[in-house]
Amino acid sequence: MSRSAHPAGPRHADVLPEGHYAAPPADLNALVPKVWARTVRRGADGALTVGGIGVAELAREFGTPAYVLDEEDFRARCRAWRDAFGNEASGNDADVFYAGKAFLSRAVVRWLREEGLNLDVCSGGELTTALAAGMPPERLALHGNNKSADEIDRAVAAGVGRIVVDSLQEIDRVAAAAARHGVRQRVMIRVTVGVEAHTHEFIATAHEDQKFGLALADGTAAEAVRRVLAQRSLTLAGLHSHIGSQIFDLAGFEVSARRLVALLAAVRDEHGVELPELDLGGGHGIAYIPADDPREPHEIATALREIVARECGAAALGAPRLSVEPGRAIAGPTAFTLYEVGTVKPLAGLRTYVSVDGGMSDNIRTALYDAEYSVTLASRASGAEPMLARVVGKHCESGDIVVRDAWLPADTAPGDLLAVPATGAYCRSMASNYNHTPRPPVIAVAHGTARVLVRRETEEDLLRLDVG
Repeated sequence: MSRSAHPAGPRHADVLPEGHYAAPPADLNALVPKVWARTVRRGADGALTVGGIGVAELAREFGTPAYVLDEEDFRARCRAWRDAFGNEASGNDADVFYAGKAFLSRAVVRWLREEGLNLDVCSGGELTTALAAGMPPERLALHGNNKSADEIDRAVAAGVGRIVVDSLQEIDRVAAAAARHGVRQRVMIRVTVGVEAHTHEFIATAHEDQKFGLALADGTAAEAVRRVLAQRSLTLAGLHSHIGSQIFDLAGFEVSARRLVALLAAVRDEHGVELPELDLGGGHGIAYIPADDPREPHEIATALREIVARECGAAALGAPRLSVEPGRAIAGPTAFTLYEVGTVKPLAGLRTYVSVDGGMSDNIRTALYDAEYSVTLASRASGAEPMLARVVGKHCESGDIVVRDAWLPADTAPGDLLAVPATGAYCRSMASNYNHTPRPPVIAVAHGTARVLVRRETEEDLLRLDVG
């Protein structure tokens, strides 16, 4: 459902403007599969189960709030992307780099390694996690618009497969680090192609005004190519771009690919070199609410291959090796956040505020991006009439909203468990200790077994960092 739907009942129609909430679903107990991880079900009692374990059992053992991750779903999504694009191990002509910023832990790194994916890291901490969990360094890529000298040095020393350079100054820094270590470091140039794509819309001009990348329009990207090729300690593997996030329409990728291939042709004409690789980035969307309609990996792979092949054919270039960087598209749908209801506060003629034991400290995206989520009563079924609700957190902040507009059963009460799906990407990664709130754990569930991937923080952990 989208916010553009007109509300059905007259109870609230004279209070909120049209377009702020959708009509209640026919069945409040129904689950929309594309929004939920693949092993999430409703049991005979109406309570949610995941991986064969009920949410009440998970809440008793691990507490709430908690991120509950479906390991089987995560691995299946890795395989879907691997099979759609392929990698060196499979003999195909493309690579899949999981974007670690979506969610990263040592267990996730092991899953990626076992399922044949590479890993994109963008900080020293992500690099350390990847190496500690045994990811072969040649399967790593280092991103970032302001990598520190230490991060660059550690990456080069470890033997990462590629460093994506993001500025002219960084070229010299990476070259110097490679020379110190006596290696020839593979790099890619992140190109700002003048395309910005988000969800169903993209704009193809005037988007060089951002912190990432080297602009194509003013010649900076071409200058970066010249400088990399002039460095004896660097090997220019290819070009990279990233055009946005939560993208459903592939038209933006078509414009980006056309401009990148034009730069590949210009490099060939000026330097006599055909660069072997082209990275089209990530940003592929997922379903947060039922109205969202994400593309499947095989659809994306087919479309991107066709776009690049067509443009390279027109430019008389050999097809470069493709790579993509899904993060949200893998991790996002695999987890939900489990909360316990604390207070239920009806506001006559408006809506009911349902407060849970987490909030913006475990999911900042609603406050930061006005992101939309859905929510369901997870601990039982209900035959009660729907009520318009706003699910809010426990923090001292009026913007502490988890789900802005939702239909919940009118008998929702303190002690009930609520589940918010599609929180596997960015929620734990962006979690904070606002109001000195310890961050929730990440619990992986598979085949009837639950285990902690990232333990719950404690107040003692907070005090441990406070040395004053």
